[in-house]
Amino acid sequence: MMNLAASEAQSPLLPVWPEVVIGLIAFGIVFFVFAKKLLPAINKALDERREAIEGGIEKAEAAQAEAQQTLEEYRVQLAEARHEAARLRQEAQEQGAALIAEMREEGQRQREEIIAAGHAQIEADRRQAAQSLRQDVGKLATDLAGKLVGESLEDVARQSRTIDRFLDELEGKAASAESSGAAR
Repeated sequence: MMNLAASEAQSPLLPVWPEVVIGLIAFGIVFFVFAKKLLPAINKALDERREAIEGGIEKAEAAQAEAQQTLEEYRVQLAEARHEAARLRQEAQEQGAALIAEMREEGQRQREEIIAAGHAQIEADRRQAAQSLRQDVGKLATDLAGKLVGESLEDVARQSRTIDRFLDELEGKAASAESSGAAR
């Protein structure tokens, strides 16, 4: 009973020294095993993970920098392509305008040629009509004069001179009438 009394005499707040010593020895053994075996493996895994994360971040930053550089290159190429397209569009507009101007000039030239040919044709037709009219008027005048005079005016040279003189007088009167009408 003495043990019991001795254990009762001990305070519950004070630890039993043999248990404390055994607990410290067990703790030291567990700590030593953790420190020598488990802690290096944990530190190695943590270091590898940290390096992998840092390497991943560096790789991500490098990839982002490369993507940014590629994006800038594409933007530059896009700007160059837009500039080239604008230049080609401007050239096409200039060529179109030059082609339109050339076609207008060609049309104007053809129009002038057609007008000139028309005027030449009209002048040729007028001369032919005047010549035909001169011959017809001369024949009629000769026939009429022959009937009035009572003799034939078949001498061609005389007939031609008489007709030419008569028509020249008519043209002179017509020209003087036009000039006096234009002066009014």
